[in-house]
Amino acid sequence: MEDHKLRMRVDTELGPRIPIVGNTTHLGVRWLQQFQSSQPPFSTLQNIQYSDPLFLHLSALLPLFLSNKTERNMGTMASNPAPNGRARAEDLQNSTHGELSEATSSSEALDAGALFVLKSKGSWLHCGYHLTTSIVAPALLSLPLAVAQLGWAAGVLTLLVAGAVTFYSYTLLSLVLEQHALLGNRLLRFRDMAHHVLGPGWGRYYIGPLQFSLCFTAVVAGTLLAGQSMKAIYLLEQPDGTMKLYEFVVISGAITLILAQFPSFHSLRHFNLISLILCLVYSACATAGSIYIGHSSGAPEKDYSLPGDRQDHLFDVFNAVSIIATTYGNGIIPEIQATIAPPVKGKMFKGLCLCYSVVMSTFFSVAVSGYWAFGNQARSNILFNFTADGRPLIPKWFIVMTNIFTIVQIFAVTIVYLQPTNEVLEGLFADPKKEQYSARNVIPRILFRSIVVAVGTIIAAMLPFFGDIIAVVGAFGFLPLDFVVPSVMYNITFRPSTRDFVFWMNTMIATVSSILTVLGCIATVRQLTMDAKTYKLFANL
Repeated sequence: MEDHKLRMRVDTELGPRIPIVGNTTHLGVRWLQQFQSSQPPFSTLQNIQYSDPLFLHLSALLPLFLSNKTERNMGTMASNPAPNGRARAEDLQNSTHGELSEATSSSEALDAGALFVLKSKGSWLHCGYHLTTSIVAPALLSLPLAVAQLGWAAGVLTLLVAGAVTFYSYTLLSLVLEQHALLGNRLLRFRDMAHHVLGPGWGRYYIGPLQFSLCFTAVVAGTLLAGQSMKAIYLLEQPDGTMKLYEFVVISGAITLILAQFPSFHSLRHFNLISLILCLVYSACATAGSIYIGHSSGAPEKDYSLPGDRQDHLFDVFNAVSIIATTYGNGIIPEIQATIAPPVKGKMFKGLCLCYSVVMSTFFSVAVSGYWAFGNQARSNILFNFTADGRPLIPKWFIVMTNIFTIVQIFAVTIVYLQPTNEVLEGLFADPKKEQYSARNVIPRILFRSIVVAVGTIIAAMLPFFGDIIAVVGAFGFLPLDFVVPSVMYNITFRPSTRDFVFWMNTMIATVSSILTVLGCIATVRQLTMDAKTYKLFANL
């Protein structure tokens, strides 16, 4: 009688609210049968009748209870069918990132740099445009020189290894950033990563200054290369012209100053799409020009030997490694990933795949064709080899067109590397409580960005050693930031076991890259010192 009353009570209280679904009930029955047969503590269940209404209600509740408990403890779906499970996982991820966005905006409510410059509105395609512009830059025109300093086998092998290692390293950085985002702390800047992963001192005194030095040097090098390309066009049209290199550098600096006023990183997405197309075009032009000259009757004699003594060869190797590291270098991966709208998971990897499809098609074609055509006479910019004693080796219009494409893309690259500096300037001088386009914020933005570009232009005009600058940037900046730091950050964040392959892979990359950083710094400073003896300030090269 009491059992009957209990069953009636359960039917009355639970029945209307929890329908007995066939699949769920049978799942509960199977679990209880398993417990009966294999678990001694459940031996008292032997007398249960599976047709009993009380049991049917309880068996329906059991999987739901276990599923809810699993969701609370593990944050995953356990009992729903697969499609609903995936939808639930996506809902959970979206809600997580929604909470993250709110946390980020509240914690950085007064950070004008993150608020105005690093807007998180982009897609993985936009991320791919930014990545391609920052990596596939006119520095690739120096690759034939790097291969010439290494030789055929070592040069091509170094290009392959550097490409694989940088793709791997950038993926590691992306995974570290995604992990922090999932934990509710989305990091938007490289120095923020260093602060949270390595410690406050590393972000403030090492990663931050190193990144800003690298980005500013990239601005100087871009302004200089644009001026050199302008001068090359000028001399083709006016062989007896009297304009000096520094005058063209000033012109390129003025154009950079105007373009520097793009308000945010995200606002560059269309410009960087054009940049992606242009880098494909001028790389194809450089490759076609090298092949044309190599097959022409007036082609220079091909000499693939390594000139100089053993000491020169050794320093040339380190210099070449620095050039290749610079060409593959980025240094602003966190800032680029910061432009992606949440949820960010997986988007950076897609952007990297897009970027490296362009990298592989441009780097190797320019490097191999340039070295094949000119041998150890390859210059710091392969386009300079297209003329000999003021005489073009290919049709004049082709050289002009290639240089124009290069110049336009240079400006896009320069503006991309200005973004970390712009973010700091906005954080220092902008008022986040005012509108981004209010006079209070627009006037300081124009003023201080213009000052930075003007200083970079003056330095570019004073020190026109483009090839040497590229090598120095690679040794001091790109090698540690893009080869050493990602592996260290990954090992600290995810703590892989010392028995795991990934731990030793990261350790090996960080160790070898650290050694190359030291040797590369010595070699590039030596080369810069040697070249400085033949140059003077505001030299007309």
